[in-house]
Amino acid sequence: MFFGTTVIEYVKPSDLKKSMNETFKEKFPHIRLTLSKIRSLKREIKKLAQDECGYEEPTVAMAFVYFEKLVLHGKLHKQNRKLCAGACVLLAAKIGGDLKKHEVKILIDKLEERFRVNRRELIAFEFPVLVALEFNLHLPEHEIMPHYRRLLLTS
Repeated sequence: MFFGTTVIEYVKPSDLKKSMNETFKEKFPHIRLTLSKIRSLKREIKKLAQDECGYEEPTVAMAFVYFEKLVLHGKLHKQNRKLCAGACVLLAAKIGGDLKKHEVKILIDKLEERFRVNRRELIAFEFPVLVALEFNLHLPEHEIMPHYRRLLLTS
């Protein structure tokens, strides 16, 4: 007869989430969103960009890098988080692919629906995001590759 045992104590998922958010807050006190909210937004970016729009992993990885740079610079807060996420996808799609005018319109429609943001606000928000990213949209490989590898493993 075989009995499986573990020496790792069970932790409720809600307690684990709370602990991770507290640790993140201690490490990055200037960031005004929780780690779980940031991860949730990245899942939404992936769903929209990869699953709904069919963008390749490098484009999604670029959107993740843009988004994380905004997070680390303290530019995100509760009111603008969805606009930031949408603008990052829009910029990555424009840089990562040769989009036609009607494809940009379709993407904006999907961003508007997924993130429940106003298209005028989204389009207007693109420039402040560009400024926050210091117009550095062409990213070095070492910034994209960790996200790219993770996307390949989860696809």
